[in-house]
Amino acid sequence: MIFRTLLHVLFLARRKPDLAHDEVARTNFITLPTDLDINRHMNNGVYFSIMDVARFDMLVRNGVWQMMRDKAWYPVVASETITFRKSLGLWQRFTIESRLVGHDDKAVYMEQRFVRPGPGGQPEVYATGFIRARFLRKAGGTVPMSEIVEALGVTEAHGIPEWLERWGTDVALPPTRAEAPSVWH
Repeated sequence: MIFRTLLHVLFLARRKPDLAHDEVARTNFITLPTDLDINRHMNNGVYFSIMDVARFDMLVRNGVWQMMRDKAWYPVVASETITFRKSLGLWQRFTIESRLVGHDDKAVYMEQRFVRPGPGGQPEVYATGFIRARFLRKAGGTVPMSEIVEALGVTEAHGIPEWLERWGTDVALPPTRAEAPSVWH
């Protein structure tokens, strides 16, 4: 996956048009033999890894990558989920559509869709993932959302759907290092 990441961050993303923060980034991929599982379709874990590559592509194109480097910040995924409709097979070409959904007081939320041409050439969604990400300082600590919003020059509030906010809250681990309550009894 490191080679795909470097290819996109260092070469391909820089050759694409710049994006505004609210635009959809489209990143093209092909299912490689190393992406497959024993059932000969893309392994479910690979979807998350390729979503990372597509997010880096978007961050380079919308200028956030350079801003993060200048400020010594870096993004980390706090939560992620994916829902599958169809499998991606060997050598299939697909596009990941990445978009910023919004933010709450702690995190940024993104949607990423795996899309292929469907019947009549209309886009068909094969899988959809959501991520909740935080920004950390290389020197240590979390970057407050207010500081991120100011750095990006966002002038309007970007709220998130209630169900997505509830998901972010429901899957978060407790703030202490103590073991979280378990459903295993």
